[in-house]
Amino acid sequence: MKKIAILGSTGSIGTQTLEVINNNKNIFKVELLTANSNFKLLANQANKFNPKVVIINDVTWVDELSKLIKNPKIEILHGTESLNNFSKYCDIDLVVTAVVGKSGLLPTVNAINNNVDIALANKETLVVAGRQILDLLKKSKSKLLPVDSEHSAIFQCLNGEKKSNLEKIILTASGGPFRGKDLNFLKSVNKENALNHPNWEMGKKISIDSSSLMNKGLEVIEAKFLFDVDIKDIDVIIHPESIIHSMVQFNDGSIIAQLGEPDMRLPIQYALGYPERLNNSYKRYDFINSGSLNFEKPCYKTFNNLKLAFDAAEKEGNSPCILNAANEVVVSAFLEDKIKFLDMTYIIEESLNKISYIANPNLDQLIETDRLTREYTQEKINKY
Repeated sequence: MKKIAILGSTGSIGTQTLEVINNNKNIFKVELLTANSNFKLLANQANKFNPKVVIINDVTWVDELSKLIKNPKIEILHGTESLNNFSKYCDIDLVVTAVVGKSGLLPTVNAINNNVDIALANKETLVVAGRQILDLLKKSKSKLLPVDSEHSAIFQCLNGEKKSNLEKIILTASGGPFRGKDLNFLKSVNKENALNHPNWEMGKKISIDSSSLMNKGLEVIEAKFLFDVDIKDIDVIIHPESIIHSMVQFNDGSIIAQLGEPDMRLPIQYALGYPERLNNSYKRYDFINSGSLNFEKPCYKTFNNLKLAFDAAEKEGNSPCILNAANEVVVSAFLEDKIKFLDMTYIIEESLNKISYIANPNLDQLIETDRLTREYTQEKINKY
């Protein structure tokens, strides 16, 4: 039995991870679950999967959670410190980091320092501290397994191949709900429009990121570090059907692609079961009756977030950290109707220009960069 911890078990990735585990009860055992504030769903999950430990980040709901959990042997913890040091509370083989934003960084560091394998669904960890995470992994027995559908696809395409033969990583993007639209159109869109993704059911933050193509930008940075490649060796193409999840081009011109229905349970299952492929009964892609597959070049002028991400990845240092922190703040403000859709990009660019650049930051400097960026970004928002 592979012992699993799920950080962010009540979110989209977390609930789908539990679905995969429920379909493979003879292989996986849930040992630890965490949530930010959704104590009712966390309690339901704990009652069904009977972990050793649950952690609720928001202390407000500890008593309510305790009342709902039936098994008195389940240890109930709370707070950010418990989340960041999750691995000391029980024996774990694999942690699924499905928390949102920068909050995934320190738990991932904790997992690496304790030689726990990581199924990484929190792309912001590598965006904020990719170089530092790579350095830590070199000293650890931990394996980093991607859960994002695009990075899982690349991981599978590279399986058994020599890295020296890799010529280009090709990340596919659906284009989101505003594919083909221009800047004039984007001036009037609201959060309901932006949350209406054509292919995927996701949380609010990642849905907004997808609509602005920032999600793809973050994935570009994640791919740079996850596969340790130069940014010039990564391309993005729009593929609205989301059937080809990404591709790898090799030095002989061959391209290997990973295809499948747009279902996040597939990359989740691959990461949990790796190196084995597990059976399932999910929908199979039908080449004959599914229509054509289309590809387009992204418009970097309309979706400038993508260009900002490429630039930050090339500059490296603390630039990706600034990009991520500013983006988290502006997305929250947009969801609260405090700024407009295009304001997000303008404010992110201003933050990148304002916050001091550090070429070789350590983790403490990145944490400070994150703090300063959030303060500056919020000040800019307050003036809108």
